[in-house]
Amino acid sequence: MVKQDHKIQIIDPKTTYIDEQAKVGEGTTIYPNTTILGKTTIGKNCEIGPNSIIQDSVIGDDCVIFFSVVKGSQIADDVDIGPFSHLRGDVKIGKGVHIGNYVEMVRSTVGSQSKIGHQAYLGDTTVGERVNIGSGTLTANFDGVSKHQTIIEDEVFIGANTVLVAPVKVGKGAKTGAGAVVKQDVPEKTLVAGVPAEVKKKLS
Repeated sequence: MVKQDHKIQIIDPKTTYIDEQAKVGEGTTIYPNTTILGKTTIGKNCEIGPNSIIQDSVIGDDCVIFFSVVKGSQIADDVDIGPFSHLRGDVKIGKGVHIGNYVEMVRSTVGSQSKIGHQAYLGDTTVGERVNIGSGTLTANFDGVSKHQTIIEDEVFIGANTVLVAPVKVGKGAKTGAGAVVKQDVPEKTLVAGVPAEVKKKLS
């Protein structure tokens, strides 16, 4: 059964829950087994679900959230998330960001046009614009006592299976090699690799 009210389309009302406080924009489609809770605002022409939970979050226009959970977060326009990703605890996502499958984020910000394709954990992290986060990237943000910040500046390329041991900063235009364990700040336009990561060369 499809329910339409000239503003939104709910594919299966029997398996869909939308809180009275929530607002959903015109042209948005809600797929089955989706729950929208709290003071959530969803923009125009979005696709939400199936099997998704959105709670106390702001979602921009033209977004896709597929088989994923978004709680207490702000998502700008033209963002796609999922499947099987989890954003929670004050996450802010910029315009045109791609967040693929099995990505967990908490207390983190991602700048516009950045890509986090799959299998990553970003905690207490600030990601700049036009950044590529490789598969298997982890931020080691907790030392057993305190949480620490990771900063990834604009146009950085993080290689697959990189571990960023916070507190740490990766400068603009830098790259990490696959499997790098980054324990010290990386200068701008520099390639680091190894365990622990060491400078390999400057980049043009």
